[in-house]
Amino acid sequence: MPHILVTGGSGFFGGVLKRRLLAEGYTCVNYDLLPDTDRLPGLQSVQGDLRDTALLAKVFYEERFDGVIHCAAMLAHGKIDSDQLWTSNIDGTLNLAKACVTAGVKKMVFISTNCLWASNLGHPVAETEPPQPIEIYGKSKLAAEQGLTKYTDKLDIVTLRCPTIIDSGRLGLLAILFEFMHDGNTIWVVGKGDNRYQFIYAQDLASACIRALDYQGSDTFHVGSDNVKTLREVYEAVIRKAGSKSRVRSLPKGPTLAAMKLAHVLKVSPLGPYHYQMIAEDFLFDTTKAKAQLGWQPTVTNEEMLTRAYEYYAERKDEIHARTDASAHSKPASMGAIRLLKWLS
Repeated sequence: MPHILVTGGSGFFGGVLKRRLLAEGYTCVNYDLLPDTDRLPGLQSVQGDLRDTALLAKVFYEERFDGVIHCAAMLAHGKIDSDQLWTSNIDGTLNLAKACVTAGVKKMVFISTNCLWASNLGHPVAETEPPQPIEIYGKSKLAAEQGLTKYTDKLDIVTLRCPTIIDSGRLGLLAILFEFMHDGNTIWVVGKGDNRYQFIYAQDLASACIRALDYQGSDTFHVGSDNVKTLREVYEAVIRKAGSKSRVRSLPKGPTLAAMKLAHVLKVSPLGPYHYQMIAEDFLFDTTKAKAQLGWQPTVTNEEMLTRAYEYYAERKDEIHARTDASAHSKPASMGAIRLLKWLS
């Protein structure tokens, strides 16, 4: 049975991935800052920081990993210290690569992001196009990608760049949208809501990770959903399926973006520069390369995965809003000034 280290396995996607690996016959070690609530056959858990090189060396000495999948990342949500985010996402990633090389591990999969861009390029974005991140999270992931190139002579590193990951259990900023839907409030889009923004289904990303473990050499792949509809169409599909009384309505683009920027400056909104830059824009990855070279295919559309995530929220709303000791994507984000919009909806 292949033995895999999963970083961030206490979080939303890391949890999906480790359970998928276990179901397919792998054994796993989860390395995470947060405690692991799962107790499963074939799973070991280590609570620690990737910047703790002594602990990392101890784990690699005691285990014999066949591969590493690096999902852990500090997000720019809430009251996060920018220096902590930067060192966690860059130093932690490079420490992991060094540990792989020292221990003779040959395979590493790194989960990166579409936050490497923050503008509508007017076409699906290919792997060869130069990234242009505008906020600290995207910049940290790009710096980590660049740092990893120093290790590709000794370690096969596959980077998977993905958009927003969605499935049952995905919360964070989405919990704000789900609360509006659950309570029958207006769902606001900026402009006409005719922009298309790609998501990825968590199980589809897990499939890409597993295929990447068998890929020979180092490479970068873009992954994401197919048949991407407009945000208005996606929201309306979820509202219909949920039986919600919500309706989708438009906010004027210019004044709304100006208000979002001001709210960010005043630190009263959970939405940062990436969100207000892209909220009314198209953004899709070109996934041709992943399909051809990894033999990978997405299986779930945006509206299907968002419906599954909403149903999870609706069934557990009270318990979800009581969560504290959970990763950013496994608990609701704070609404901040968006609460005022909800009162007016």
